[in-house]
Amino acid sequence: MMSMNQGISQLFQGLSSSSGTGNLNFFSDYASIKSGSYGRLMKAYYGRQDSGTTANGTKTNTSNVLDRILEERKHPKVSKEVQEANSNLTTGISNLKKSVSALQNDNTFTNTENGQTAVDKVASAMKNYVSEYNNVVSASKRSTMTNKTAYVANMMKSTAANADKLAEIGVRINYDGTLQLNEGKLKSTDLSKVQDLFSSDDLMSYGSTVMSRLQFAGITSGATDSVEKDDTTASDAASSLKTDSDALASDKLYEKVKDKDGKETYDIDKIFSTAKSFVNNYNAMFDKAGSSTNSGVLSNLAQIREKTAKNIDALKQFGIDVDEKGKLKIDEDKFKKSDMSQVQKFFKDYGSSIGTNASLVDFYMRTKANAGSGYTSTGAYSVQGNSRFAGSI
Repeated sequence: MMSMNQGISQLFQGLSSSSGTGNLNFFSDYASIKSGSYGRLMKAYYGRQDSGTTANGTKTNTSNVLDRILEERKHPKVSKEVQEANSNLTTGISNLKKSVSALQNDNTFTNTENGQTAVDKVASAMKNYVSEYNNVVSASKRSTMTNKTAYVANMMKSTAANADKLAEIGVRINYDGTLQLNEGKLKSTDLSKVQDLFSSDDLMSYGSTVMSRLQFAGITSGATDSVEKDDTTASDAASSLKTDSDALASDKLYEKVKDKDGKETYDIDKIFSTAKSFVNNYNAMFDKAGSSTNSGVLSNLAQIREKTAKNIDALKQFGIDVDEKGKLKIDEDKFKKSDMSQVQKFFKDYGSSIGTNASLVDFYMRTKANAGSGYTSTGAYSVQGNSRFAGSI
């Protein structure tokens, strides 16, 4: 255990920390405030001193100083610049969604009767996208709305992952994460490349991924992270999905039984029943938790959607389809005709991964904890939550 002198020293190092580590110190201080250790350290420090004397001989009241410092640490003031950034971020996210929609609209890629060419329309839409994208990135770097900035960071991560494809159509990523458009190169590009990159039909396209992040960011809370009303149904669905995922990945479910002729075979009805429950709980979780404002819930739902989208073809082999809204549907006849050894092999990977995220959805719904974020110019970020889940995201 650290000594009181060490504690006091570290405490005041935190109070005078630079802006580069200010957020980390603030959250550390906040935890100390809640536990009471912060106050005890402060009182121990001031308890060594009698009331001080100012230059003009006036006595100071150390208890008032303590109260003021604790209050400031609990409720830091938000500057006008930060308020403006928060407002710009909220507005910018809405505007950026519209610019993505324009690039997903087939009409943008067709000539019009008034003589406007598809090339000019796409160039105009792309200029607007780049402008709105940069506005959002700039605002997010000064914003205190951690729920929203987490999704902006993930949007930037997707942009970085598509850097080569964007470069082909004349869009370059700057060192600070903003975009720069070469209009001449764009206009000389095959427009089908632009359309494919932003396609709304492909859940894994760059445009679809960006829109998904913006939609999540758009429904999160305001300047501070809020706590939504308790929704045990969503938590139950996520918990049940975790159970189904584990079962579909287990060896026990695939233990062979003897049929009426004494031949060993899979208990297909039992396996299908578990798969059907998986599908039902998957859909129920999104129905109930999809409107959450909790950043931890939303980030894990987004990861589940991505994992499912990447496995659409594999799921189809087993009679499980993914509709345009991301919901699952299972064909009983096709599933039962599948090779159960392949079903098990698939769910050992996909199912286990989905189960991890489902358990995190359950955790965030029950505890109401929010996930924080930090990001670089390339959009790399980490979702922080309870330590026992830290390595599973």
